[in-house]
Amino acid sequence: MPSLTTTETDALWAGIDDQRARTAALLEALSPEQWEHPSLCDGWTVRHVAAHLTMQQQRVRDALGFIGRHPRILLSMPLNTFIHDAGVLQAQALSTQQIVAGIRNGMGSRRHNPGLTSLETLTDILVHSQDIAIPLGVDLPMRPALGALAATRRWDTRDTWLASVNHRLPWANCRLIATDTDWRRGQGPEVTGPIAAILLLITGRTAALEQLAGKGADALRLTQTRSA
Repeated sequence: MPSLTTTETDALWAGIDDQRARTAALLEALSPEQWEHPSLCDGWTVRHVAAHLTMQQQRVRDALGFIGRHPRILLSMPLNTFIHDAGVLQAQALSTQQIVAGIRNGMGSRRHNPGLTSLETLTDILVHSQDIAIPLGVDLPMRPALGALAATRRWDTRDTWLASVNHRLPWANCRLIATDTDWRRGQGPEVTGPIAAILLLITGRTAALEQLAGKGADALRLTQTRSA
């Protein structure tokens, strides 16, 4: 993880808290039917994604306690399957009100899951809040500066185990250029657009492809059409 100044760290956690607050407010306004609506995450409803967001600050003892209550979760491999099944179990254990409260209770804390960093916590809340909002047709703006931080982290870890949880899309051979903040990475045909759409792309989501322009974006759309 790149070294952050105290001011940058404070701004990072303030941004995480802001996104948590706005996500919790969105969830509070949903109907029972919307809670069960499919999210952008394969096999997860809005409820499952929201429940997953209550698990951002688990300590080792919390994780061991969860496994103790659900020992069969150890059979859920690879990593994506484990995360999916854990989210489903968490959603079954908590009421709608408890899920919202769980997200809000994280505000003010700077704890993150073992083996991860605050930048993973940031990426998680930014991207998963869009996984909830976009299928419901709800506009939940993302601060460009925060989106750029998360996108940089995802770019820098694109060849590590951290990228294994994302669908593999052929964006790595493109030149990614944000139009709403000073952020660009890569070489090749250009993909230009809001940093929020770029972050969704590099975390394996195609839902915001229509917001992206350039020859690289055209090629990505063609690839998706052919694979559909």
